[in-house]
Amino acid sequence: MGKLATAFELALPPRNPNTPAYRWLYASLRAEILHGRLRPGARLPSTRDLASQYELARGTIVNAFEQLKSEGYIDGSVGSGTYVSRVVPEKLLYVTPPHAAEPAVRGKRQLVISDYGRRATLFAGYEKRPTRAFRANLPALDLFPTTLWTKITMRCLRRISRRHLMGCDPLGYIPLRHAVAEYLSRSRGVRCEPEQVAIVSGVQEALDLTARLLLNPGDRVCVENPGYPGAVLAFQAYGARITAAGVDDEGIVIRQFPSKGLRLIYVTPGHQFPLGTTMSLARRLQLLEWARKSGAVIFEDDYDSEYRYSGRPIPALQGLDRSGSVLYAGSFSKVLFPALRLGYVVIPAGWLHRVEAIRSLTCRHAPLLEQLVLNDFITEGHFGRHLRRMREVYAERLSVLLEEARLRLAGLLEISDVEAGLQTAGWLCGGLDAELAAAAAAKRNVDVTPMDRYSRGRAAPQGLQLGFASFDAKEIRRGVRELTIALEDERKALDRGLQRSRP
Repeated sequence: MGKLATAFELALPPRNPNTPAYRWLYASLRAEILHGRLRPGARLPSTRDLASQYELARGTIVNAFEQLKSEGYIDGSVGSGTYVSRVVPEKLLYVTPPHAAEPAVRGKRQLVISDYGRRATLFAGYEKRPTRAFRANLPALDLFPTTLWTKITMRCLRRISRRHLMGCDPLGYIPLRHAVAEYLSRSRGVRCEPEQVAIVSGVQEALDLTARLLLNPGDRVCVENPGYPGAVLAFQAYGARITAAGVDDEGIVIRQFPSKGLRLIYVTPGHQFPLGTTMSLARRLQLLEWARKSGAVIFEDDYDSEYRYSGRPIPALQGLDRSGSVLYAGSFSKVLFPALRLGYVVIPAGWLHRVEAIRSLTCRHAPLLEQLVLNDFITEGHFGRHLRRMREVYAERLSVLLEEARLRLAGLLEISDVEAGLQTAGWLCGGLDAELAAAAAAKRNVDVTPMDRYSRGRAAPQGLQLGFASFDAKEIRRGVRELTIALEDERKALDRGLQRSRP
């Protein structure tokens, strides 16, 4: 198809006196092209003709043409004429809508999805609701050094290189893996080389990665009961059969494990979720021996272990392992802030190439900029200082909670001793129901979670989960005061109901 000639003048819209001539001409010609009044291949008048027609300097016309040419709307050169491009940029950016005359498809096609897709269940993240006592699983976000984090981020952006823009190894940014390995070795007694550390988006991704690596449909997985629901949902989505083992004062009850066929054991030994207990050293050794003899793998979720308030820290389960039975995982989202989707998993050396292959086929690698910032935050000592500061703050807030509970909640709610973490458990007295108690507390702007929401099968004793890390002393005292009133009202209602039910 040849060029389309035009021998007539262009009728452009009137110019606003406040608009520069160059901008008016550029915008008017672009609009004519996009609306189809100047068709693809049409020849434009010469710059001399347009300058004469609209009484503009020829340089103004040339500048407008050059801008349109650089954006792909027109092409040509001096002496050969200027033409509207065959394909304007917008046609490359937008999908052409279906023709109006095409008949509508009747009904909806039934989507056929995989077994995994049918088994997957939504695991809700952080809800955008008011942060009030005693919302659990939240650090003190108001005390995070955001100005410092911003400063490090800007510095990383200024020095970012083409090599950084290319991405990184599937297992993560190598300097950060070194920093995490050193931190875990010193603070948690983990035995690993930096090459064994994989940077992931958090423990939830580590669970999914483990399921991909180890589980086939029908494999049996043992979890704590009560325990973390995100682990159960991740394993069930891959078709695993779940066995729930109880938790006592020393940790998961090993005698409740199935006698054979157990592929994976999920535990939170540093700070059991949601009870808050710490697995004893004797139980840890017993669990490792059981895994060694049975061939099962242990997934150690070192949940909230950074914040310990009493007693000597017990080394991570992985640090006691001598048979390569433990996958060790943790996250920075609880320690720093939830929006930081970075965590780590320490992998037995023999599995590294398999994990690397899986990562290369899924997320490729964690966001590199955040890895750069976190690496500097750790290696420059800010991470350690933040941990020490928060440990003191959280210990003080826990002390306030325990003292207020002793003064006000006696006979209503007995708070468990807690050695670590961001929350604790309280056990209801006198037959109070946890769901009714939580609903009554919510009416008084107090946020508590019934413990049986974390249980499988037979409900756990009636209790409530209470977070304390994210609230100052004033809010904790208010929360205890209002929770006391709510529980007293529930006790009165329970007593009235019992009296009515007696003959």
